[in-house]
Amino acid sequence: MTKLPSWHGRFFEDFAVGEIYQHALGRTVTQTDNSWFTLLTQNTAPLHFDHHYAAQTEFGKPLINSTFTLALVTGQSVSDISQNVMANLGWDEVRLPNPLFEGDTVYSRSEVLEVRESASRPHVGIVTVRTTGYNQDGTPVISFRRTVMIYRRGQGPSIPTVQLHPPTG
Repeated sequence: MTKLPSWHGRFFEDFAVGEIYQHALGRTVTQTDNSWFTLLTQNTAPLHFDHHYAAQTEFGKPLINSTFTLALVTGQSVSDISQNVMANLGWDEVRLPNPLFEGDTVYSRSEVLEVRESASRPHVGIVTVRTTGYNQDGTPVISFRRTVMIYRRGQGPSIPTVQLHPPTG
């Protein structure tokens, strides 16, 4: 049997300006996701959790909480962008060009905009990406620039490995 290595994300040396990563996982957003996240974060805007109220707006139904959208699309990018993050430095230019609704499925992709050395930390580098989230129809629902400090290969915490033993009789 051949043992293949698991994917542990990109390190600083693996990024190049202009690369585009289509993130692997999509996620259908549910009413429960929206209500729980909205209430968990103490967002009292009824547009997110009161169907009667939302029916009276131009959208005619609840909108997904925009900070949930930001968190979800950021999360979708982790395996490609920040699996080996030392620190997030910021989210800039967050734009929500179209609404996201309960039942929509979100997909995302990121483009590498800048890759540079860290002036103060030689064990990491700084990567800036533009990430776009879009719905099942390809309509963009969010975009943002994100800047992260990424460990150089062999410079961050080690990934724990578990020694598996063969089953016994």
